[in-house]
Amino acid sequence: MPLLLTSINPFDWQRMLLSDDAPPLFLLEVAMRCVLTYLLTLAALRVTGRRGVRQLSIFELSIILALGSAAGDAMFYDDVPLTHVAVVFAMVSGMYLLFNRLTERYPRFSDWLEGKPVLLVADGQIQLDNFRRQNLTQKELFGELRQLQVEHLGQVRRAYIEATGNISAYFFEDDERRPGLPIWPERLDQEQRQVGAAGPHACCQCGHVRELARGAVMACPVCRTDAWVPACETRRVG
Repeated sequence: MPLLLTSINPFDWQRMLLSDDAPPLFLLEVAMRCVLTYLLTLAALRVTGRRGVRQLSIFELSIILALGSAAGDAMFYDDVPLTHVAVVFAMVSGMYLLFNRLTERYPRFSDWLEGKPVLLVADGQIQLDNFRRQNLTQKELFGELRQLQVEHLGQVRRAYIEATGNISAYFFEDDERRPGLPIWPERLDQEQRQVGAAGPHACCQCGHVRELARGAVMACPVCRTDAWVPACETRRVG
């Protein structure tokens, strides 16, 4: 471990509260820097518009992080000229406007930059190929669906993960719903390898539903998982 160039006196309030390299008057400059960089940040956020503040895409989040880094350094580092910070804010805001125009004109560029909606659930069954390509677990998917008052996948006609990472869902009418995989944690904990009672059962991994006889032991024909739970048929109450 390298030795410190200068010794440190623990609990030195002069060192802890005030810099040895800057006079106390520098605190007034820090206050002025905070005001100016904060105003620059507000101006840049106005460029992104209301949608950019409410739901950030990957690109918009990168913009905010870049602005935050530039603003934070300029607020209290004496060797960061404010003119340089202003140039950073102008360039980042200009890139945001340029990329917005490009995404409006070229849909493929938009898909590459921000991503596109991906189908995760179709007709009550998880689309495993799509699901496995997302940085998402089954627990996270079911948690998002529970917030939409979903009790089982048989209520879900379509569910997508949007470019923002949010889950959007479309539901069957009550008379069209079907037996489905229950997504309550208490029900999922009751998975069985050998069926205890005859009836419709749902695969614990993909949600595929089959009519199984009592004592049956079989692998799901869709995903080859051998864990099942009794399917749920309740209607959705929003």
